[in-house]
Amino acid sequence: MFLMSIGKILIFLGFSLLIIGFFVQIIESSKMNWFGKTIFDFYYEGKNIKFFAPIGSMLFLSIFLSIIINLIIKFYK
Repeated sequence: MFLMSIGKILIFLGFSLLIIGFFVQIIESSKMNWFGKTIFDFYYEGKNIKFFAPIGSMLFLSIFLSIIINLIIKFYK
């Protein structure tokens, strides 16, 4: 029984990622040009190295997804 619920969760997450990916492809890149350029996204370019750490973008994405997941959980309880 426990494995069935894990399977349903994985299918739901996979389907959700598929839908999100579809909508990201539809949205023009000009509307999403802020992603990766927030205040805490670190970019360093030296002579022989390039380093990019999108900490601010990932923080925003984490907060957004946490809110969405909590709303889904509250909706189904």
